[in-house]
Amino acid sequence: MKRGLTWLTLLSVALATIGLYYARTARATPANLFKGTTIAVGTFDEFDVFNQFSNNDLPSGFPGNVWISLQKTKGPSDLYVQSNTWQPGGSSGWHTHPGHSLIIITSGTVTEYENDCTPHVYAFVPGQPAPTLVDPGQAHGHVHIIRNEGTVPATSIAVQLVPYDPNKLNRRIDMPAPGACSNIN
Repeated sequence: MKRGLTWLTLLSVALATIGLYYARTARATPANLFKGTTIAVGTFDEFDVFNQFSNNDLPSGFPGNVWISLQKTKGPSDLYVQSNTWQPGGSSGWHTHPGHSLIIITSGTVTEYENDCTPHVYAFVPGQPAPTLVDPGQAHGHVHIIRNEGTVPATSIAVQLVPYDPNKLNRRIDMPAPGACSNIN
C-alpha cells in the first residue's frame, strides 16, 4: 500500500510538471513576421576570464573610465551568433534565454518591451554608432518581446552565451505575455 501511494504521488507530480510546461507553452506568444538565422554556434569548455582597464593606463589628459569584464561558467557553454529580421509589424514573440544576449541593431527601428511593458526604442541611423541592447536572460527574470512598429524591415545581430545543450534546443524559451502586457504581441 505504501509503495503504491509513493508511485501515485511521483506520477502525480510528474504529470503536474508536464501539464504546467505545456500550459505555459500553449499560452506563449508566437513570433510573427520575424526570422532568426543562426550564423554560427560553437561550444566552449568551462572558462573563467577577467579583464580590467583603468584610467591609469591612459595617456595624460585623456578622459576615460574604468572598465571591468568578468565571465565565468561552470561546465560547457554554447555561443551563438544570430541574425534577426523583423518585417514591418513583425514581432519576436514573448521569450527569454537561459543566458545573456548582446544585440546590435543593424538597420531599421525596433521596440523592446520588458516585463513592465515599458517601450525601449532602438533606431539605426546611418553614420552613427549602431544602437545596442543587453538581454540579461532568464536568470534575472527577464522576459521580453522585440517588435518592428515601423514601415521598413529591421535587422540585428545577436551574440548569446547559454548553457551547453547537445541538442542545441535551449537558446530561446517561448513565454506567455506578462499579465499587464497581454495586449502587446
